[in-house]
Amino acid sequence: MSISLIITTYNRPDALLLVLKSIECQILPPSEVIIADDGSDERTKNLISDFNSQSNLEIIHSFHEDLGFRAAESRNKAISISKSDYIILVDGDTILHPEFITDHLKNAKFGFFIQGSRALLSEKKTKDVIKRQQLFFDFLSRGINNRLNSIHSNFLSNFFSIKDNYLKGIKTCNMSFFRKDCISVNGFNNEFKGWGREDSEFVVRLLNKGIHRKTLKFSAIQYHLWHNEANRSSLLVNDKLLQKVIAEELDWCENGINKFL
Repeated sequence: MSISLIITTYNRPDALLLVLKSIECQILPPSEVIIADDGSDERTKNLISDFNSQSNLEIIHSFHEDLGFRAAESRNKAISISKSDYIILVDGDTILHPEFITDHLKNAKFGFFIQGSRALLSEKKTKDVIKRQQLFFDFLSRGINNRLNSIHSNFLSNFFSIKDNYLKGIKTCNMSFFRKDCISVNGFNNEFKGWGREDSEFVVRLLNKGIHRKTLKFSAIQYHLWHNEANRSSLLVNDKLLQKVIAEELDWCENGINKFL
């Protein structure tokens, strides 16, 4: 099955470089890499061009103008140009375990989307990782805040991964789904501006459509670099958009990926 790996980024080329390098280390490489750029400056464009010139990966730069935080619309634009059956979403400040794509693919199942595992790196560790260009970690690595999430075990994953439809812990920094399922709910809602809830609202519509959640434990691991907390001034408005979808049991948004198809 073909896989499009979509990376959301905004003005953090040093972190994006590590993501791309970790993709080159994947046991199972993606069919294509699409960088959903939410309006970064020339540094990101230059990084992608330089990396493309010496990498075997097929990297596509999907860019739109910087008009503030518009991750939902940026993801929609990237998904709309994807050519694969299956979509994996990650953020541009996450380093992927070598079996990351393998784990997502072997757990892919019609009627489900997948939420992977995330280990958080400390601020000090993040600075060291960027300086040293570190790509590999394990349970004993220093600077991991939630150490249990760094354990990779197929045996434990079979026992502790969960199939249950709940919203807690939804993160599009590590999520996968069939492209056709995304299209069936009209993708992400472009009405979301500013940080927060665009991922949860998307998932609610998937659940309302009958697409269930599978949460992987000890599998599909990424290491999230530390960053400052995002501006949450839009959260009140975005919460209202989320609550509307929950209350009305909607499985479609009017302003979604259809804008780009």
